[in-house]
Amino acid sequence: MNSDLAIAQACELRPIREIAERLNLTEEEIDPYGKYFAKISLDVLGRSPANPASKYIVVTCITPTPLGEGKTVNTIGLALGLNQIGKLAIATLRQPSLGPVFGIKGGAAGGGYAQVVPMEQINLHLTGDNHAVAVAHNLLAAFLDNSLYQQNPLGIDLHRITWKRVVDVSDRALRSIIVGLGGRIDGVPRESGFDIAVASEVMAILALTSGLKDLRQRLGRVVVAETRGRQPITAEDLRCAGAMTVLLKEALKPNLLQTLEHTPCLMHAGPFGNIAHGNNSILADEVALRLGDYVVTESGFGADLGFEKFVNIKCRTSGRRPDAALLICTVRALKMHSGRFRIVPGKPLDPALTREDLDSLAAGADNLAKQIENVRLMGVPVVVAINHFAGDTPREIDLVKRLAIDGGAFDAVVSEVHAQGGRGGIAMAEAIAKAADQPSEFRFLYPDDLPIKEKVLRIATKVYGAETVKFLPEAEEQIAHFTELGYGTLPICMAKTHLSLSHDPALKGRPKGFALPVREVRASVGAGFLYPLIGEMRTMPGLPAQPGGMHVDIDAEGRTVGLF
Repeated sequence: MNSDLAIAQACELRPIREIAERLNLTEEEIDPYGKYFAKISLDVLGRSPANPASKYIVVTCITPTPLGEGKTVNTIGLALGLNQIGKLAIATLRQPSLGPVFGIKGGAAGGGYAQVVPMEQINLHLTGDNHAVAVAHNLLAAFLDNSLYQQNPLGIDLHRITWKRVVDVSDRALRSIIVGLGGRIDGVPRESGFDIAVASEVMAILALTSGLKDLRQRLGRVVVAETRGRQPITAEDLRCAGAMTVLLKEALKPNLLQTLEHTPCLMHAGPFGNIAHGNNSILADEVALRLGDYVVTESGFGADLGFEKFVNIKCRTSGRRPDAALLICTVRALKMHSGRFRIVPGKPLDPALTREDLDSLAAGADNLAKQIENVRLMGVPVVVAINHFAGDTPREIDLVKRLAIDGGAFDAVVSEVHAQGGRGGIAMAEAIAKAADQPSEFRFLYPDDLPIKEKVLRIATKVYGAETVKFLPEAEEQIAHFTELGYGTLPICMAKTHLSLSHDPALKGRPKGFALPVREVRASVGAGFLYPLIGEMRTMPGLPAQPGGMHVDIDAEGRTVGLF
């Protein structure tokens, strides 16, 4: 089978205006960026309410291996399958970060014959939204440091500055830095650092805002520091929120693209699923719900992360309720969760993972059962899709199906969209269509007024399976302070590893009896959530020993090569 890039480059794309016409978008409602992708005007939201018959589907996953289990592939594949059975389905996805693209995980445009194209532009710059987020974020950082330099009129405490700078690459050397060196005219020396751009609160705001006016208000509420008297300093105080809004006006519009089968996809915003809330924008979903029969959206990593945040942050903000969930698993990942195998990026798979091993498969299936339980905990019917690999045997597939049904899944089916495109997603589409017609029992995990520590405890015990939570002294002090400031009603966005249900990436399967360590809690007041940092979780990733960017180049004809 050809590489993802070769498959994408062989596709004869259709002009984006044709894709827009299929959605009944007018010329005035799209702003083309070249021939094959465009921005959609938010005027679409004013022309009609959402279609009450539209079905809202969320795609999630078991706890993945470091290689990923094909969640984006199957989000796209499900939309393709739904179109194959006569539904107008629209996929809504996050935009890739350049960190994973040139680092360890790869892009976010799907793979095989379930891709969004043109994949090169998608995985690199696209319409520049991520750059706009980074510039807006760093403008605020520059305003903050300038205020310090200009005699610090706001009385900012240099030891209580929380706003770092961001860059959209993985660069561990920037995690901790000192700014302002060089002399009196070069600023005020202080400790600072960088986060990756997709961890920026500005990115979270872009993903959660309802429009331009709301964007302006949210940016104004962003807290960057505190005074010596422990009062918050905001972007509004620094008189920067207006300029940030202007920088983000174009980025506010969702991006329209197409799949290999020329079905529509909206790609917008890209917060990470482990260190942010891990879902595409509310605006993209709102536009899609006005244009299609089914909207298929993806939440980051496993159901303990992106799906939990989809429900308790995104749905709480948007007012939307999912009709069904698709939960992706693979035979190889379930074998890994037995604890008998180790998967390391850049190294060949253990050959034993490709041989039939029903015992290891059953031993690792507790992870599947727990993630099904996590989706059902929120009252959402769930279909399990087994992302098929060539070495999977019929007996292994049958075992996973049986265990999924026993674990509470509405149905369990095989997905072959990577190899077959939409045809390989028909079984998924038919199962999801039936599940989405079931009566809804949707519910949040916790009420707004539950105290901060109780919210964290509920997520840890109910979703992760922890026995208790250990709040370290710094976290205890921050929680008390945030409660005093009135932030106690905000939802919780847990920042933890995606490689385990627990805080420890080495704990596979379904860990039990552990204490979840909360070392720090940060406030994203503009985005509208608090995010505890669990264990050693970092907001700036590092590059692996063999970064993916080493293989990216151009050939003799100037075409991109090595991009997956």
